[in-house]
Amino acid sequence: MSEIKVNKISPRTACGTTTLGDSGDTFTIPAGVTISNSGTASGFGATGAVSWNTTVKTSGFTAVAGEGYFVNTTGGAVSVNLPAGTAGAVVGFKDYAKTFDTNAVTLVFIDSTQGWLVTDSGLQSDASTAQYIVATGGTITTCGNFKVHKFTGPGTFTVSSVGNPEGSTTADYLIVGGGGSGAPDDGGGGGAGGMRFSATTYTSPSPLAAPAAFTVSATGYPVVVGAGGAGTSRPPYGPNGNAGNNSSVFSLTSAGGGFGASNNSGTTRCGGPGGSGGGSSGPSCGGAGNTPPVSPPQGNNGGSGPQGSGGGGIGGVGANGTASGGCGNAGGVGLALTITGSCVTYAAGGRGDVGSTPTPNEPANSGNGSDGICAGSGGTGSGGSGIVVIRYKFQN
Repeated sequence: MSEIKVNKISPRTACGTTTLGDSGDTFTIPAGVTISNSGTASGFGATGAVSWNTTVKTSGFTAVAGEGYFVNTTGGAVSVNLPAGTAGAVVGFKDYAKTFDTNAVTLVFIDSTQGWLVTDSGLQSDASTAQYIVATGGTITTCGNFKVHKFTGPGTFTVSSVGNPEGSTTADYLIVGGGGSGAPDDGGGGGAGGMRFSATTYTSPSPLAAPAAFTVSATGYPVVVGAGGAGTSRPPYGPNGNAGNNSSVFSLTSAGGGFGASNNSGTTRCGGPGGSGGGSSGPSCGGAGNTPPVSPPQGNNGGSGPQGSGGGGIGGVGANGTASGGCGNAGGVGLALTITGSCVTYAAGGRGDVGSTPTPNEPANSGNGSDGICAGSGGTGSGGSGIVVIRYKFQN
């Protein structure tokens, strides 16, 4: 066997190509020889090799391409978020205490269609190929396996990754318009802001829920959060309340609540239309709810007098007033959801004729209508501002 000893092999021309052997030849690298690559290797394919991180993982973590991890599941399951991959990238996992498998698991990223695939252990079904929505905007919290984006004012929900069906591709939503304000002088209650939400839901199944969550694209979605209708003062006698403002996202709009009507506002004394209608202070003319109409409906009608009727809510119509102007006629009930991780009631109608003292503003981001009052010198509070909440799965 002949032997050639040189320090460097270079092509005969600058930036040329040097070829080793001919097709079908074999080059043998003896044991103990180290090959160091400081340039770019191509055509070799992924080797499946990783650099092992010797810190044992006992809780959830995000893997880094090119690293392997010893995972100890003695204390329970450990969730691992796989990195955004490029073709040929590898990650590895080794059972530390023999509590989930007997072999190291190596995964290789192939493309956005198949994601991460098992390369040198067990069953392909053991590997997760799930990819999840990645987005920014609003105030972001986590609730179990879900991320929650809460908008209490205008903003943009920006999606940078749409995920895949094994992870997540759709987002649940809650959209509540601003509530209307009630009126003085045997005044009707303000109507609640319209309320629209998806059926992959956070409460008991509701016929008011849309049948499906929204399928996202990699784009920015403008978010509008409607203000509540401003309260009214007295004197002068007889001003109606004010309508709330619309909230919207994903090309879906929840209308602001209708205004409550005053007994001194004119001959009709009808509540205003809106997501839910305002209460009337005249006979047979409560404000029309679900205006403009959507399916499922976003709200209900206000009460129909004769005086001081309640505003409509997402869960029911406002109570009718009485001929004597009796106080405290109920508004339509709201609906409780836990999309934010806490149970919160939204979109309740304001009461009619609650007394002669000023009524308070409704809570921010509730979408509630404010109360109307009987007489006296008091004014009415503002309706509650609306809210937009978006929720999607970001891990298993």
